[in-house]
Amino acid sequence: MSDQTTCERESRPRRLILAGAHRQPGYCLTCGVRPRSVCSAISDDDIVRLAETAVETLVLPGRAFVEEGAPATDFFSITSGNVKLFKALPDGRRQITGFAGAGHFLGLAVTDQYAFGAEAVDTVRLCRFSRARMRHLMDDFPRLERRLLEEASNELVAAQNQMLLLGRKTARERVASFLLDRVRDMLNPSGDVPLPMTRSDIADYLGLTIETVSRTLSWMRTERLITIGKGHTVRITAMERLESLASGNS
Repeated sequence: MSDQTTCERESRPRRLILAGAHRQPGYCLTCGVRPRSVCSAISDDDIVRLAETAVETLVLPGRAFVEEGAPATDFFSITSGNVKLFKALPDGRRQITGFAGAGHFLGLAVTDQYAFGAEAVDTVRLCRFSRARMRHLMDDFPRLERRLLEEASNELVAAQNQMLLLGRKTARERVASFLLDRVRDMLNPSGDVPLPMTRSDIADYLGLTIETVSRTLSWMRTERLITIGKGHTVRITAMERLESLASGNS
């Protein structure tokens, strides 16, 4: 086997899903991310139906659980951890198109195949839903179908924002937009932004070089827009100024 073939094989995302077990109704009732996930469309009285459909799944760091182009057989609701989403070219190159964390719902494919790949950044716990069983739930619970449509609309808006970010925004505006998006996704008013992904992943997502991302974060720290703490955590210290920068008004 040639070295090139070996490298190509090793560069592909490792795919591993650990077998899980069906959720207990009590867990769904106390799940911390339920209020902001699609699961909130199911009432407490009917939560047992949802629990019977969900399979708790653990995905280890660096493992892919959605393969682009594979049959879209499942939906995924992230309950903890962080995921990077990507598109791949035939030669193995990848473009990171987004990040997802607790509360995000993945797999809303408009065709029978997944349009993206998904890989765990850190240890990820998620609920896996069979598409066939989810369709039965949507028949019985119209609110669930409406909530899924809202999620699909949010994905479209995110895609449009990403096109604007890559096409028109400067490096400083891109990094500022990225940090603000992370704050909004986490619903964290304190402004603390954990960044478990690598600088390389951030650069790939923003269409920048690693050096540019590092220089921009250093500039933001000098300008007292952010502080950088332990554990790859960034704290936004001047929210209005950062919002102005991200919108192109600075």
